[in-house]
Amino acid sequence: MKPKIFIDGREGTTGLQIYDRLSGRDDISLIHIDETLRKDASERKKLINSADLVFLCLPDDAARESVGLIENSTTRVIDASTAHRTARGWVYGLPELSAQQWESIAGARFVANPGCHATGFIISVYPLIKLGIMPLDYPLTCLSPTGYSGGGKSMIADYEERKTEGMFAPGLYGLSLNHKHLPEMVAVTGLKRTPIFCPFVDDYYKGMATTIAIHNDMLLSPMTAEAIRDVLAEYYAGQRYVSVAPELGIGTLYSNWGANTNNLEITVCGNAEQTTITARFDNLGKGASGAAVQNMEIMFNLEAKQ
Repeated sequence: MKPKIFIDGREGTTGLQIYDRLSGRDDISLIHIDETLRKDASERKKLINSADLVFLCLPDDAARESVGLIENSTTRVIDASTAHRTARGWVYGLPELSAQQWESIAGARFVANPGCHATGFIISVYPLIKLGIMPLDYPLTCLSPTGYSGGGKSMIADYEERKTEGMFAPGLYGLSLNHKHLPEMVAVTGLKRTPIFCPFVDDYYKGMATTIAIHNDMLLSPMTAEAIRDVLAEYYAGQRYVSVAPELGIGTLYSNWGANTNNLEITVCGNAEQTTITARFDNLGKGASGAAVQNMEIMFNLEAKQ
């Protein structure tokens, strides 16, 4: 029987993207809410409890509220908000980290979809920690440009309808160094020192280029940039959506690579002394809705169609 899927918060950017990715599929059954009742708690509660899986595309408090509406032991959840990414009882939805992570997602009832910046950071750092190459107290710095669609409908409208002169240039934000993705970045990698993380938004619709910088002699096993590339290539070999560029990066890396896909490419740059690792992907794809649909496919053993 086809799994019944309900998108709670379909009107937002992530919800619309998930709907677009699911609407043409014949291996699931989408549950629709009457537009006039989409804020009616009783109607949402009925649909949530009738679904095999619910995507939560809501602000954090509203996502917690929706989970509280579940009255059965069968409805499964993929939460695209920040609310449950480090919560007890929730599985972190980044299957490429390990075979065990994939299996945990497959059997999970509650899956927390990763944050976009966090995805690029964790994909780059996690193997180096797991393989004993990077110390847990390494003083990492991360810069992460993103397209303006990551800010949702309000920011999209600002850039496309109310653009100011400053918005033609990159805009750094999260300057208090306390970005909401930091807790999951630390929790999933196991880092003991919180990285310095500075995101910025630029005048293009979607795409990211999350970049970390490494002094090679501060690693537990000092190695060249080329050797780090080889380690990452072996770690992610055979993955459908995550790949490593076959050569060290030179020239220019553009942050809108992979737009309209669920793909993520890691590019390693540098030399014997210093290394940068850049993960490029669509912030609405592998950084949000694409990742959510991928997790659904794993949870119901469906064919990958992205």
